[in-house]
Amino acid sequence: MAIKSFFFENGPQAVVLMHAYSSTPNDMRMLGRALEKENYTVYAPLFRGHGTTEPEDILAASPMDWVEDAKEAIQFLREKGYQEIAIFGLSLGGVIATKILLDKEPVLAGGTFCSPMIDFHKGSNVREEFLTFVRTMKKKAGYSEIEINNLMPEVVRKLDSQLNEISALTQSMETHYSEINQPFFIAQAGQDEMIDPQVAIAFKERLTQAAVVDFHWYENSKHAVTVGVDRKALQEDVSNFLKQLDWNGG
Repeated sequence: MAIKSFFFENGPQAVVLMHAYSSTPNDMRMLGRALEKENYTVYAPLFRGHGTTEPEDILAASPMDWVEDAKEAIQFLREKGYQEIAIFGLSLGGVIATKILLDKEPVLAGGTFCSPMIDFHKGSNVREEFLTFVRTMKKKAGYSEIEINNLMPEVVRKLDSQLNEISALTQSMETHYSEINQPFFIAQAGQDEMIDPQVAIAFKERLTQAAVVDFHWYENSKHAVTVGVDRKALQEDVSNFLKQLDWNGG
């Protein structure tokens, strides 16, 4: 069954949650429910190509498609009457969320959770994890080992091309991080097995103009910090960050 976006409609202030690469909004469901309980309206859109049983669907989309998905999410909320919006993302979702701030979309604040904001390829296990994910999905779908091996060269080619596109996107953003002036939330897992945790510290230092940089380090968490051992602490920290925002312009 295909996995869809979720939309929890509640209070007048809205939060967009962007999921990770090769994942789905299920990454964000627990955080979404926690924020809904705090009277926020929460929307977690599904990135193009994601949430299907075919991993190649992800490789058919581009990072700019996902930026477009995020902009459409903000438009969706505005059309529903929500004028005050914050945006957060896990991993790749955080890259996209940050791009939204850089593109001067109408959002009050942003945030990243374990996001590869600097030197995308350096210290990253995204490639290996995705290739393992493809093999697992193909096995589940009933492909033989030989069939899977025959498919892999084309998957590798498309994956490398897409990862280079994501890297090019983050590189184009890096020189502009100092332009972000909204409050910004950074969460980083100490046991992150997908990206170098030190990236979050370097990223924090680039946000020289942000009204606030609320930085949180979760020493015992792995990459998927939203569903990991520190998820409750993260939920509380995001909630506290949102409470400090200048909603209603004052």
